Amino acid sequence: MKRIVILGATGSIGTSAVDVVRTHPRDFRIVALSAFSSKEKAEALAREFGARAYVGADSAERAVEESDADVCLVATVGLSGLRPTLAAIEKGMDVALATKEVLVMAGELVMRRARDRGVRVLPVDSEHSAILQCLVAGGEAERFVLTASGGPFLDGPGDLSSVTPEQALAHPRWKMGPKVSVDSATMMNKGFEVIEARWLFDMPYEKIDVVVHPESVVHSLVTFVDGATLAQLSPPDMRVAIQYALAGTERLPAERAALDLVKLGALTFRAPDPLRFPCLRLVKDALAAGGCATAVLAAADEWAVDAFLKGKIRYTDIAKVVEGCLEKAPDMVCDSLGAVMEANDWTWKHLSR
Repeated sequence: MKRIVILGATGSIGTSAVDVVRTHPRDFRIVALSAFSSKEKAEALAREFGARAYVGADSAERAVEESDADVCLVATVGLSGLRPTLAAIEKGMDVALATKEVLVMAGELVMRRARDRGVRVLPVDSEHSAILQCLVAGGEAERFVLTASGGPFLDGPGDLSSVTPEQALAHPRWKMGPKVSVDSATMMNKGFEVIEARWLFDMPYEKIDVVVHPESVVHSLVTFVDGATLAQLSPPDMRVAIQYALAGTERLPAERAALDLVKLGALTFRAPDPLRFPCLRLVKDALAAGGCATAVLAAADEWAVDAFLKGKIRYTDIAKVVEGCLEKAPDMVCDSLGAVMEANDWTWKHLSR
């Protein structure tokens, strides 16, 4: 039985993870969980599983430091996941990672620490889980293809400047929190996944492609050196990837509907529109710049999405804000937690003037 710490237990990923544990009581045991503000929900879950609940701004770090677990599921929001991720690695826990910003802002640092401690960082995103599943099948990989649903504006109006927060939050396939939903609409979310894949699997970003796949059934594809391409297909249900990560790539049975290809009828793919989704270009620019550019990218996006949701900027201003920050970002090496935090602080101060 694996002992699990769930950080962000009351969010969408945390709730799905709890459901996985309920389904497999002989395989997993929750020993601790954290929530930022949902005290009653966290305490109810703690009573159900006989776990310790931590609530508040520093709850994730305390949950890691004060528990003895095999796996730490990190499903908090934004940069708040970085310190507890590093703490879990230091304690020798495998990390099931759902918080994109951890690797976007500090990928080299996190993966180096994990290698030094001999622990695994296992992806919870369905796209990276799909890549891992294909790689487990064997062979030397040559190229990755991440799929994207295209979000709510794939075929929407040509002018997106009047898009409202309510429209941006209405994702056609996945139910997610506000920040991730807006990032999915702009496809910054998919750009973050390119950065994650670069660090998780040590693949040059030039060999990681993105294609739009509205059905969200093919989650990623891997092309191997012999020209063969493997794809992982499953219904759009995050519990598949969560269970695979918590089980350490072991396949456990689950009572979920199997994929019905006949009912689907067809699977479609297309290239993302660079004018509709400029954030994909900004991600490649940040990766090419190196240093702390991706940390600035993530911090600027967090500021811009928050401003958009509060009605302070337009939807189309999100990419403009990020691009402006990247153009003025200081040249820094992001090889320590201090450097990552310095890049984050610079971005927020720059945008808050």
